[in-house]
Amino acid sequence: MAKDRQGLHFSELVWESTEQNMAIPPRSSAEAAIPVKPPAGPGAAGRRKSSGEETVQLQLWDMEETAEPVTTTEGQFVHRARELAEHKEPAALFVPFKSYWPTYGHMTGAQSRWYFFWRDEVRQGRYPKTDLSYIFLNVYELLNGVGWDEPLDGCRQLNLLWEAYRDQYKRLDQYLGGWIADFSFVHKLEIPLTGIVARSRGLAGDLAELELVRCLSSAPEQLSFEVLTVMSDYDISKSKFYLGDGKAAAERYIPQVVALIDAYVARKHGSNLITMFPPGPSVVRERYLFRSAVYDISLYGYSVLVPVVRISKSPPLRSLITRLFRLTENKLRALMGYRGRLKDVKVDADMEELVTRFLEREFRKAEQEEKGPAVVIDQRRLEQLETDSEVVRALLTVEEAAEQLGTGTTEDAHDKQNAEDTDLDGANTDNKDRILEAAVEAAEAAVEETVEAAMEKVVEAAAKAAVVEKADTPYPSGDPEADSWMLFAAALSPLQCQALLALAEEAGPAKVQRLAAGGGTMAELLFDEINELAMDMLGDLIIDGEELTEESRSRLHYIKR
Repeated sequence: MAKDRQGLHFSELVWESTEQNMAIPPRSSAEAAIPVKPPAGPGAAGRRKSSGEETVQLQLWDMEETAEPVTTTEGQFVHRARELAEHKEPAALFVPFKSYWPTYGHMTGAQSRWYFFWRDEVRQGRYPKTDLSYIFLNVYELLNGVGWDEPLDGCRQLNLLWEAYRDQYKRLDQYLGGWIADFSFVHKLEIPLTGIVARSRGLAGDLAELELVRCLSSAPEQLSFEVLTVMSDYDISKSKFYLGDGKAAAERYIPQVVALIDAYVARKHGSNLITMFPPGPSVVRERYLFRSAVYDISLYGYSVLVPVVRISKSPPLRSLITRLFRLTENKLRALMGYRGRLKDVKVDADMEELVTRFLEREFRKAEQEEKGPAVVIDQRRLEQLETDSEVVRALLTVEEAAEQLGTGTTEDAHDKQNAEDTDLDGANTDNKDRILEAAVEAAEAAVEETVEAAMEKVVEAAAKAAVVEKADTPYPSGDPEADSWMLFAAALSPLQCQALLALAEEAGPAKVQRLAAGGGTMAELLFDEINELAMDMLGDLIIDGEELTEESRSRLHYIKR
């Protein structure tokens, strides 16, 4: 047994030999291994003979230890998992399975058959109902690099498993979030952590900070409500508005408002929020990998070092986010008819105006989508439909005339038949009946064809029904496309008209930005409003990025009118 700074170490030595009665010297005889010259003098030769064979002595405590390979339970699991990576089973019966740390050795034959059948179903995108231990076993495989070729695919499979079974097993939220985050750090995957933060309680700290830095640096449109709550001193979860009808609206629009202000600041000052209010230096945090999982540490080690920037500790940025939370709630309260307002919400006037216009537009758009498009009747087409209906009504009167024709033909045929029976003795009655039936069928077919033609007219007239999304055109020109463009031009605001015409000029985007700033808005919002109107009235976008489409350039004369 030896003791050092790393703890106690035990070793067991087993010696096998045919030799017996070997002398082992005490520890203090260090000189025992050195050959001793036999003493001179009388009797020395005799003593030398009596010693027999020379004794070989071993110093066990000075031998060098050789490291032997250590096999762990986790290592054995990974080795077996690689052997069974492609194993499949045909359809099998579900067998319950419960194990704290499930491995292959814990399963019976029936459980193994179900597991490999179920795993193959999962790999094909089907997720049959199963026990939690089977799910964890599959997760352990993925964490240890089994079941995927590219790390991104492994991460995808972990997320799909989580999504498929988290409603059934709430315990997955306790583990999968941290494990997927560890997986992304180990394999250096640039993936959003928003979903992990939203689902996994207790992980909001470092992961939320990392996600905030990522979004505010390069992807503000991906900001989520859960991540932003880390930045706010206002606890909206205790708000009566949030606890009532305002929860969905707040979670939807607060991230959009923060992204809007970030873009506005970048346009106005040339730097985004994280640049204007830089956080402190990063702090290196050690994350222990895949805690509570069956994981072989020889793959990726015990832990990883993750630099974390405490962006939520930036006082000016935290103050701004808090005020935007409160401002957005107040605006939503007004739009939703909720009584009462939060007090002492102070932001720049231009920011408040921008947020107000943005929320009013988005809120109206969302309400309209829920209600569906407003429809009116095109009066001209309605008149045409009435005219067509008169024609159809006239055609349908043919049916009555045809019926009368059929009846008259039948009666005449009977009279003629009676006359023929009187004048022609011995005539073939069956043959005459067949002639009569043929005449009646011909008359009925004529009636059916007339009715079918009338019905086709009805369908054709109904297809011209006047369900359109705009009322009568005030510019009847005979050219539907020209009428649509003139209607579109009439619906544009003066600022939107100026923006469209400026965009067609040299350095158009810069001119539009100046126009938007003068009008208290942003160029991006102007483009969105114009495109939204164009989709409604023209059926297509007219601005692509910051440029007019080629087709819209050739129609600008309608705007100039």
